[in-house]
Amino acid sequence: MRQIFVRAIGGVALAALVMGGAAACKQDEGGSGSSDASKVCDLKIGFFGALSGADAGLVTPGKQAADMAVKQYNAEHADCKVSIQAYDSQGKPELAGGLATSAVNDAKVVGIVGPAFSGESETANPTFQQAGLPVITQSATRPSLSEQSWKIFHRGVGNDFSQGPAAASYIKGLNPTKVFVVDDQSAYGAGLADEVKKALGPLVTATDKATDNQQDFSAIVTKVTASGATALFYGGYTEEASPFLKQLRAGGYKGTFVGGDGIYDANMLSVTGKADVEGAVATCPCAPATAAKGTFVQDFQKEYNAAPGVYADVAYDLTKIFLEAIGEGKSTRADIQAFLTSYNKAGAATGVTYKWTDKGELDPTQVRVWAYVAKDGAWAPDKEIPKA
Repeated sequence: MRQIFVRAIGGVALAALVMGGAAACKQDEGGSGSSDASKVCDLKIGFFGALSGADAGLVTPGKQAADMAVKQYNAEHADCKVSIQAYDSQGKPELAGGLATSAVNDAKVVGIVGPAFSGESETANPTFQQAGLPVITQSATRPSLSEQSWKIFHRGVGNDFSQGPAAASYIKGLNPTKVFVVDDQSAYGAGLADEVKKALGPLVTATDKATDNQQDFSAIVTKVTASGATALFYGGYTEEASPFLKQLRAGGYKGTFVGGDGIYDANMLSVTGKADVEGAVATCPCAPATAAKGTFVQDFQKEYNAAPGVYADVAYDLTKIFLEAIGEGKSTRADIQAFLTSYNKAGAATGVTYKWTDKGELDPTQVRVWAYVAKDGAWAPDKEIPKA
């Protein structure tokens, strides 16, 4: 039996489930004569991020892994299934608000994997907070996201207070005489670049800014080549990093190009081209997904005929946490939020122990940062690098 009431929060009408849920699946009582018990079925886990557009390569592997986790769950819970509801932001903050409203207005959606990027998180999370809809982002790394008093916010990886110093440590290991730093002015790119600059200190000889959708980098290329910098750090995403790197190489720049996880995707390799991308470095607060634990890698390969990409193992684990809550009978957003607050278990794929601070940050002891190098048209794991 099901009862539904609607309450208004901040002008947004939200359907809340009091008893039962989107669909009540009758459990077999085995002829015991006891009264029927019911459980909530047809619940949804939202997946929020750039599933199309130039930066989809950073998000699609995670969506594939989330789909796989739900498929595996449903195979074991055929009488009471869960589904993934996709919210394709294209990585654009201006689209995030409307998508967040759609998610909170769907009473079946009880948790969100994402938003994947920091800018869209800044836009969407206030709506999720208002609705009490818990989120776990697999890849939004801007530190300030955990400083907004959003009780619903959880981060499945380390933030840029760990990635920035780690990237700087890697660059210092290259023994550069000078470093040039460029960022794309996004919430993610600018924040990460700031942390890198702080850690590099006087090694930073000059800085510059790119813009969203920029394609002509000739002015910045001229500054870089004239600066004498032997290493360059780029804070931003593949959409701009790729043409920038191509133009740097065409302009004769021979230094090492280093970026954050915003460039750690297949598009950075294929769009830039093997010759120009060779030797580029991407840092990521993620271990190699191709070395994940358990049967994850084999399962992913079988499901998609491809190796798991960036953040696939993280998204898989985060989806399974929501599924675990649902499997234990947590059918409301409030119940699942409470479940996350006290969660303390290792992920099946990453091996990371997911335990969050009161601000939603991952337990610092579980944070790790890796460097990946473009070799022969592929991202090759280089090494785990110190966080400070």
